[in-house]
Amino acid sequence: MRVFLIPTGAERYEPYCEVDGIGADDDAPARRGLGALADKFRAVVAAVERHEREGADAGPSGNGPRSWPGRLKSRLMRWIAERIAEQRLLWHLRRAPEAALVHPSDMPADRAHAVMRVALQRDVERHLRWFIIDGGIFVLTGILAVVPGPNLLAYYFAFRVVGHYLSWRGARHGLRGVAWTSEASEPLCELRHVGRLEPATRGERLRAIATSLSLEHLPKFFERVALKGA
Repeated sequence: MRVFLIPTGAERYEPYCEVDGIGADDDAPARRGLGALADKFRAVVAAVERHEREGADAGPSGNGPRSWPGRLKSRLMRWIAERIAEQRLLWHLRRAPEAALVHPSDMPADRAHAVMRVALQRDVERHLRWFIIDGGIFVLTGILAVVPGPNLLAYYFAFRVVGHYLSWRGARHGLRGVAWTSEASEPLCELRHVGRLEPATRGERLRAIATSLSLEHLPKFFERVALKGA
């Protein structure tokens, strides 16, 4: 497994990787008696991934859904898709025996590992906190089970509860159980300067860097995460 330390500013970095699925041996809390919760989580992830593949937000004419429920669903799908992209690294880390940390070549390896440890510790604390909070809210959404039709609110919080649980386990395992190696990368150094380019030039350069690193979705990630604080 390769984890890329993406420079997002002068002293800011975001861990990133591209892997498919939720992760080996899906040990969501459902296996301990909460089967319905994990089923909802898998259903949400599958629906979002299908939505992404089919480009459901825009039809052949380029028009999005016109009804407010359709627009609300599309916005929710996009939000969940972003959360999946952000948390999938941690979901896979929880079963990884080893991983390579790919860092900019102008960054010392020990500094890269220190940055990664800080990021993982932050994720341990954040995802545990939200797992507890969302778990409590999910219990309350059971009140809506008497309303006819799919309980979208319950599905939403099921995704959040299981997602935060898996992310917490992945971050904790990344700190305690993963054997990390390091790998210097020259293309990652270029990302330090890409954010200052004009949008058209930036997009072209991002695609070139992504191709050199075999990271298909890096441009989208960089535009969404790296540039938000620029």
